[in-house]
Amino acid sequence: MFALTFAYITAKNKSEAKKIGKVLLQERLAACINIFDKMSSMYWWEGKIEEANETVLIAKTTKKLFPKLSKKVKSIHSYSVPCILQLEVKGGNKEYVKWLLENVK
Repeated sequence: MFALTFAYITAKNKSEAKKIGKVLLQERLAACINIFDKMSSMYWWEGKIEEANETVLIAKTTKKLFPKLSKKVKSIHSYSVPCILQLEVKGGNKEYVKWLLENVK
């Protein structure tokens, strides 16, 4: 059984995503961060459809740390309702999983 999870987070731009990622790494809430810039987003907000360019951040962490990670992201994120989703990891390279588990607290 894998104790890993990915946190899928959107940010207003690459700068904010890097800021969030750095904090998560420094606090050992994530072992690795991937950033995908210039994503097109469409969503409902306050009764109408909005469009925006956003940056996606994927933080690799553990199921146990996800609540702390989510709380930290909310405390530093510019959005009033940030997208922070937990994606379950069901398998993977055992050596990578071992490395990841060794690099979070």
